Amino acid sequence: MHRIDQIFSDLRARGQKTLMPFVTAGDPDLATTESLLGAFERAGATVCELGIPFSDPIADGPVMQASMAYALQNGVRTRDVLEMVSRCRQNTTIGLVAMVSFSIVYRLGAKTFFKEAKSAGIDGLIIPDLPLEESPRIRDLLGAEGLTCTMLIAPTTPADRAERIAQSCTGFVYLLARSGLTGEQKTLAADLPSHIQNLRSITDLPIVVGFGISNAQQVREVTEIADGAIVASAIMRRVGEYRDEPTDQLVTQIEQFVTGLAKGLDPTEM
Repeated sequence: MHRIDQIFSDLRARGQKTLMPFVTAGDPDLATTESLLGAFERAGATVCELGIPFSDPIADGPVMQASMAYALQNGVRTRDVLEMVSRCRQNTTIGLVAMVSFSIVYRLGAKTFFKEAKSAGIDGLIIPDLPLEESPRIRDLLGAEGLTCTMLIAPTTPADRAERIAQSCTGFVYLLARSGLTGEQKTLAADLPSHIQNLRSITDLPIVVGFGISNAQQVREVTEIADGAIVASAIMRRVGEYRDEPTDQLVTQIEQFVTGLAKGLDPTEM
């Protein structure tokens, strides 16, 4: 069983949900990213979304755009990220799902990139801009390498298209909590439960929700009805605030924040 499938299977067997923190690889540098992966695992996360820097990030708000730009300006490239993952994989069992633009996959060559990603220790890919027409081929190529394939479904996605996207996913489905750009939100969309219910009727895959989740209460609200919660902008905003501080201080601050987020997974903590 793939690592991602095993993680969600084990969680379901225990009646638990997952927190999926996001980190931009290379912000502020790859050594810090490596330390943060360990911090996420210590904080209670079972899967991490690892963003591969891209010059034109899809649907990202200002925090995420700035984070991607910072990593690129420091010369971080895709194969640098894979080398970092390869170094740290022996020290962590956390599921690693890379968020990557399809243009990077296309430029490097799908078969080559997927093979290198698997060899490095990546468990799956989230490809936000993967054309639906290309998705069955890419899903099969990923599956041949033992990698999961995840695509995004928005609240505004028509039902027939949402079903086709879900059919092209493996591992889990990524549901956007709202339409628009990424960024912290004070409240979650009132219609989120109905969107999750609709997805449950067309797929047995775990459903993970992202976009706007920024505190333990929101993690709790999401995981009461979904299988996991992704937190991205709230983490990367804090990384940006501590970029100029010593690495150990940055990592400590982020670990404490993610530990707090993880309390949302346990109703006795709220």
